[in-house]
Amino acid sequence: MAKQNQFSFLTSAALLVIIVSVSETLCRPLEEEQLLKQHEEWVAIHGRVYKDVAEKAKRYEIFKENVKHINAFNNGKDMGYKMAVNKFADLTNEEFRASYTGYKRKPTRVLSSGYAKPFKYANFTAIPATLDWRTKKAVTSVKDQADCACSWAFSAVAAVEGLTMIKKEKLVPLSVQELVDCDDNEDGCWGGHVDSAFEFIIGKGGLTTEEDYPYQAIDGTCNTAKTVNPVASITGYQDVPADNERALLQAVANQPVSVAIEAGGFDFQFYSNGVFSGSCGTDIDQEVTVIGYGKTSGGNKYWLLKNSWGTGWGERGYMRILRDVKSKAGLCGLATEPSFPTA
Repeated sequence: MAKQNQFSFLTSAALLVIIVSVSETLCRPLEEEQLLKQHEEWVAIHGRVYKDVAEKAKRYEIFKENVKHINAFNNGKDMGYKMAVNKFADLTNEEFRASYTGYKRKPTRVLSSGYAKPFKYANFTAIPATLDWRTKKAVTSVKDQADCACSWAFSAVAAVEGLTMIKKEKLVPLSVQELVDCDDNEDGCWGGHVDSAFEFIIGKGGLTTEEDYPYQAIDGTCNTAKTVNPVASITGYQDVPADNERALLQAVANQPVSVAIEAGGFDFQFYSNGVFSGSCGTDIDQEVTVIGYGKTSGGNKYWLLKNSWGTGWGERGYMRILRDVKSKAGLCGLATEPSFPTA
């Protein structure tokens, strides 16, 4: 009887192994079929066109791996933020970093023109607990730099737009393309620096509107006929003391501030919502604009960033990122090189 029971147990175990094995075999094609369908739907949504079958196959494999990593992260331990399958999903992280960032480090932060002034904010009593410059109508809509690596120009323009609204109570979308085409000190779609952009704006006497000189996502020839009527000007700029989130808080309490950040990581590429706390260093490669700060109901302090990757990335083009971290440079180096225009 004992032998019969043992035989029955072994038979049942063997059957279970067979069932599991068959189930896994059947699930693999189903998962692949679902991923293929998801890729086709994603291609249609984003209007992606591949040059041939080989390119499509290559992009599908990249897409598949990215989706698996995104799903694994979202289904894992709750980190306070989520990732999503966005328009960058068929790019490797190396390709994404090469095409969609746009910071160029300067040998020194202070240029020789004399436009850079000492940091002046010092009144902490006037700093509100939370702030969102969008609610004060000092932030224009989110733009999309496309594959032109000119985040430096978008960041500078957003800071000037905010200052102009604060000083003149008039919010006007300004021309990023004018900076890309006409600022000869920078490399247009190949990178640049906010401080140099501020110096160009000062030297030229201001920027024209986005309507008069619209964004083309290419590095073109300066069309001087479109730049003769500047509508927003600045007189100088200030560099916030480096590696000092408290000083950055002072600055943001007064106006939107341009910052450089390391944004080329996988988590940043696919960030969707929540307070970002992912792993990143201080190898800064993108310039964005801090347009506020706040605190979640759970007590997490954050900065509110405006990016230039379109509304399909992050929280409709914005990001909340952890504030007051242990690193002096701030998370992802955002406190390394903040600056803002003055009028």
